[in-house]
Amino acid sequence: MRIVLDRPRCEGHGLCEEAAPTLMHLDDDGELVIDREEITDAEAGPAGAAVRVCPVAALRIE
Repeated sequence: MRIVLDRPRCEGHGLCEEAAPTLMHLDDDGELVIDREEITDAEAGPAGAAVRVCPVAALRIE
């Protein structure tokens, strides 16, 4: 599984970072950086939470 970011949709709210801080973060410019695109089964919960809390649906899991 992997996390996919639709960069043009992302508005930098940071809710995903709160849900999955080990997988992603906002940089100094407020841009989302995916630290680990490939996720393990153990990370599926936080990754799914990050997808669900995004108010602009900029994240998905494939």
